[in-house]
Amino acid sequence: PGASLPPPPAANPPSNVVALTEMLDVEELLDDTEYAEIMEDMKEECGKFGAVVSIVIPRPPAAGVSRDTVPGLGKVFVQYQDVAGATAARTVLHGRKFGGNIVKADYLDEGAFNDRAF
Repeated sequence: PGASLPPPPAANPPSNVVALTEMLDVEELLDDTEYAEIMEDMKEECGKFGAVVSIVIPRPPAAGVSRDTVPGLGKVFVQYQDVAGATAARTVLHGRKFGGNIVKADYLDEGAFNDRAF
């Protein structure tokens, strides 16, 4: 009891970048204070699994601009120093509840991450 199931097989090949989806309410990202708190929480939580190089949380555009123009909106992208950190994070975070949402975690190609091709 209490043991979480292992995540399903990754849709993407293992890399040092993890994409976390179904995690955030986009409305929370509009507020600068909430955004800063979410970023701090992510650094703290994701740092438990390995050395974090960077975290990207795309924010909604200004009012009147289509949200479709922001790739990766509502997702969190975490770049680790190595694949081991990303694998540990994916294993633990997939299926975990965060703010009432059940998180989905998968790898993202590092090139796509660097190009912000979410």
